[in-house]
Amino acid sequence: MGQVIKGKPVADAITESIVKDVEALRMKGIVPKLKIVRVGAREDDLAYEKGALTRMGKCGIIPEVLELPLNIAQADFVKELKAVNDDQTVHGILLFRPLPKHLKMDEIKFLVEPAKDIDCMNPINAAKIFEGDKTGYSPCTAQACVEILDYYGIELQGKKVVVVGRSMVVGKPLAMLLLDKNATVTVCHSHTKDLPEVCREAEVLVAAVGKAEMVKGNFIKEGAVVIDVGININADGNLCGDVDFEQCVDKAAMITVVPAGVGSVTTSVLAKNVVKACKIINSL
Repeated sequence: MGQVIKGKPVADAITESIVKDVEALRMKGIVPKLKIVRVGAREDDLAYEKGALTRMGKCGIIPEVLELPLNIAQADFVKELKAVNDDQTVHGILLFRPLPKHLKMDEIKFLVEPAKDIDCMNPINAAKIFEGDKTGYSPCTAQACVEILDYYGIELQGKKVVVVGRSMVVGKPLAMLLLDKNATVTVCHSHTKDLPEVCREAEVLVAAVGKAEMVKGNFIKEGAVVIDVGININADGNLCGDVDFEQCVDKAAMITVVPAGVGSVTTSVLAKNVVKACKIINSL
């Protein structure tokens, strides 16, 4: 049976470092502040929000929530978001996505000031990932995967890594972050031919496709490291990842669990990015 990787030790280590940074900022009279912007009250948004508020409290970061009505007009939403941008007390902005379909992301994604865009919504920060520019912010979930690999001492240089999923939230930016670690990265998607065969080449396999238990035992190379990003509900109504854990755990050398895996690290990365933003905004 492979070693089960849990996110809590990683999150705790990141939090410990953040607390020290926040204490140093407070000594200078600076208090980091996160503004969460939520449209409506989707259950998954509320669940993540609850975790984020708890994590900010542990880190000494001030969190505030701006809840907007589900039917808010584009012009009103833009006005509200610009007001958050202009608030000098706010250092990081987290906008929950996806937004309702009537709100046009083509305009909205450019509105959050890049320096406050702590979850990489603005294309300027996305471009920085591809440039390898460390002044930007990686999407929190993608960065959480890297934090887990680093914490558990998984060497990436020269390794074959397969990422299943090509979203701008996880797959594409994660591929860039892994390339920055000198891994050899293959990105797969729904049109990839012979997907199990491609995945079996991976020494590190990351599943970020958003489909319950899609990755079966025949996807896994003996002794591979498996990182499961997915949060889904399976046919039995239970919370599960993109990986069929029971089929894969005996083949993998190390494997994350769902829940208590990648998701538990994401809010710590969010806090880390808020502190980074606070330092940048204050020229520290």
